[in-house]
Amino acid sequence: MPKVQVLNMQGATVGEIELSESIFGITPNIHVLHSAVVSQQAGERRGTQSALLRGEVRGGGRKPWRQKGTGRARSGSTRSPLWRGGGVIFAPKPRQYGFKLPKKVRRLALHSALSSKVTEQQLIVLDTLTMDDAKTREMVQVLKALHIEKKAMIVMDNMDEVVLRCARNIEGVKATDVAGMNVMDILKYDVLVMTKAAVTKTEEVLA
Repeated sequence: MPKVQVLNMQGATVGEIELSESIFGITPNIHVLHSAVVSQQAGERRGTQSALLRGEVRGGGRKPWRQKGTGRARSGSTRSPLWRGGGVIFAPKPRQYGFKLPKKVRRLALHSALSSKVTEQQLIVLDTLTMDDAKTREMVQVLKALHIEKKAMIVMDNMDEVVLRCARNIEGVKATDVAGMNVMDILKYDVLVMTKAAVTKTEEVLA
């Protein structure tokens, strides 16, 4: 089982925690990670683009000129896609781009993402994370004590509104709970900070 040091909010080591081998200790599956990221990005596409087909463009009901005898190419409508002002061939229409992955694949992707953070030593476990006031400077002090200088994602067992408000004004920092964790965010942020309770809850949910 992989082991990680447990730190307090001042950056001092206060213990050690054993992580679940099946969740934090597997070999990351790159193909599954890619599929999960593509699925999430596709689901976020708005899909609102729209263009007119030749049958939807106004006008063009009369044949521009007679079929034969003019020396010009035959034409039946001024709204043909070949004409300026005509319709669009295979015009895009509003639709949903998202697709669902099987449950086991989604779960394997989360296991792979979490395991990659442990392998790359980018997982920090805190004993607790509490804030007295919703002040950004308090969160900045905690990040400084943990020597975090890059993008960081903070995960708690349950959403703490005070911690959320402390973190939301810091560029490159996101706070969420276990339910809000996703593969793309885990891979996007350089450091993953989890409370001890969040680690326990993650192991219960993904077991």
